[in-house]
Amino acid sequence: MDRTTKEIRDYYNANVKEEWNRIAGRPEFLITCRYLDRYIRPGDSVLDIGGGPGRYSLYLSEKGCDVTLLDLSEENVKFAAEQAKNSNLKLCCVSGDARTADRLFAETFDHILLMGPMYHLLEASERAKAVWAALKLLKPGGTIFISFINLYAGMIYAMKFEPDIIADPQEHAFYQAFLENRSFAGEAFTRAYYARQDEILPFLEQFPIDRLHLLGQESISSPCEENIMGQRKELVDLWLDFCEQLCEREELLSWSEHLLYIGRKRNTE
Repeated sequence: MDRTTKEIRDYYNANVKEEWNRIAGRPEFLITCRYLDRYIRPGDSVLDIGGGPGRYSLYLSEKGCDVTLLDLSEENVKFAAEQAKNSNLKLCCVSGDARTADRLFAETFDHILLMGPMYHLLEASERAKAVWAALKLLKPGGTIFISFINLYAGMIYAMKFEPDIIADPQEHAFYQAFLENRSFAGEAFTRAYYARQDEILPFLEQFPIDRLHLLGQESISSPCEENIMGQRKELVDLWLDFCEQLCEREELLSWSEHLLYIGRKRNTE
């Protein structure tokens, strides 16, 4: 295992509960689930690659899907299995690397979630390995969900929670990349890749998939989500409905911290 992979694995092994709680009831999770529901039906088979402690896996299992979770972190996998057992849900949990996922399973799946590995594969060639591995496991006509950390995410987070971080010399490389309008791959909360939104579609053109959607997973809510989610339920629901209607507008993608590409695998036979 190389140094970067070990660092990422160790980070998630040490932060299982934080990752489990990070998206609970947040726009990122709620809007993403609305898009999952458009394509994934009860009884469908789903492989959740890099699914962390299993928020999406358990959501889909509860919906009646046949779900397998694959994650680099052994502690994430263990936690997800415990959550499934406690909730009396069926969930197959496996520890492994997204780049070699195709070596771990003999079967193919109706849908594949790749909503995590792109965050931490710093080289385009490594990101491509993960996508190719996923596509080998996806049935023709199946849907793939691939998420990226938006370049703007670091700035949005800093303005919301740690405004003094801009004065930290160790953060200079990230903010310089932002000023120069280029992606960033390096040290962040752990080793991470922050994508420019205009890099995503060109990168994915090399694969036999047709674009269905490119959306901001938080939509326009990200800068103010703490305030929005603190409102009464009726207002929260209205804002989520509004955000869902805006989340694919290209000019608004920079408001989101995470970007989600949804595609359909071509039948190349």
